[in-house]
Amino acid sequence: MAVQCRTQTGLRDSGQISNISPEGCCVQICGLAFRLGSRVLLRPEGMEGLTGVVRWIAGDAAGVEFDQPLYGPVVEHLIRRHGVAVEVCAA
Repeated sequence: MAVQCRTQTGLRDSGQISNISPEGCCVQICGLAFRLGSRVLLRPEGMEGLTGVVRWIAGDAAGVEFDQPLYGPVVEHLIRRHGVAVEVCAA
């Protein structure tokens, strides 16, 4: 699923969410250097912005824990609509 990401320092880039759950997601963005514990704002295609904290980093992927969990049926809808695989970015 396409996503726009903004870091707490104001840097922005686009990328992909390849894993999503009510508690967080895996974000892959090549143009940003994530830092553990940093805050990010994610704007998935067709959704409101989601804020969270970077909990792990692996190459150009980062695990983001949402500040507020997503409603379960919303996550299920996104997975069906975008085919977002749940196991792709396991830490």
